[in-house]
Amino acid sequence: MMGLRAAFAALLAAMLAAAFAAGAWAHDPQPIPEPTVVEGASVRLEGRFTQGGLILGMAPPGAGIMLGERPVPVAADGRFVIGFGRDHGPEASLSVTLPDGQSESLALAIVRRDYAIQRIDGLPQAQVTPPPELLARIRADNALIAEARGFETPETWFADGFAWPVIGPISGVYGSQRILNGEPRRPHYGVDMAAPTGTIVAAPAAGIVRLAEDDLYFTGGTVVLDHGYGVTSAFLHMSEVLAVPGQFVAQGDAIGRVGATGRVTGAHLDWRINWGATRIDPQLLVPPMPPATQ
Repeated sequence: MMGLRAAFAALLAAMLAAAFAAGAWAHDPQPIPEPTVVEGASVRLEGRFTQGGLILGMAPPGAGIMLGERPVPVAADGRFVIGFGRDHGPEASLSVTLPDGQSESLALAIVRRDYAIQRIDGLPQAQVTPPPELLARIRADNALIAEARGFETPETWFADGFAWPVIGPISGVYGSQRILNGEPRRPHYGVDMAAPTGTIVAAPAAGIVRLAEDDLYFTGGTVVLDHGYGVTSAFLHMSEVLAVPGQFVAQGDAIGRVGATGRVTGAHLDWRINWGATRIDPQLLVPPMPPATQ
């Protein structure tokens, strides 16, 4: 098994090296929309209404919220959160049912984003698809991560805001995608920050550690934090995991160290955010990276 893993890691490294040498991306991403406020008779929403956006909401306590057909949990004080995935359509419908039975609906316009796409042809198929002998382990790892993201803890730590977990040049962005030998690969759902191995990774917001694993196949040292009501952060490829499952961490607490574990070619942190199964763009939730690091 170790021989297979080492062989596939070498093949993947060659593939990524070829990707970076193969030329420019198809186009550059468009500017990110500014945060806006949408208000109805009984509800207030604030955030970036775009693909990958996370929106904070406020409704009267006891209200029921639906985003399309999806029920949205509401905190005792009326706060809630919703999000839009990478490929969300141009509209969304939010419905509110008040404790007295009155209701209202809001039509939300969702801004489309363009994502960087790179096409690479002529790669050996073994560089595109993992060997079948590894699929059972990959599925088991994915199940662990899905379980960690499945909590809807009734806490609103997400509402206190997010900070960068690492300061460093951004080397990968949300939504970007490669097409290898004509086959679209899964888009990149995080933001990558390049930093030396051993750099401390800080919790971007308060939460409970739901997963802390040293050696997942693709993501290596991995931590998942639960920020409440289905909002989670994942931190991938770490050289050392400092957090433990069940631990509460405050914003800024050390949870690990940057590394190059899993299937990567250089030291960096891959930071991802989910709302349930919906993939959110972390860059939409933090200030710009300090320019000296870019």
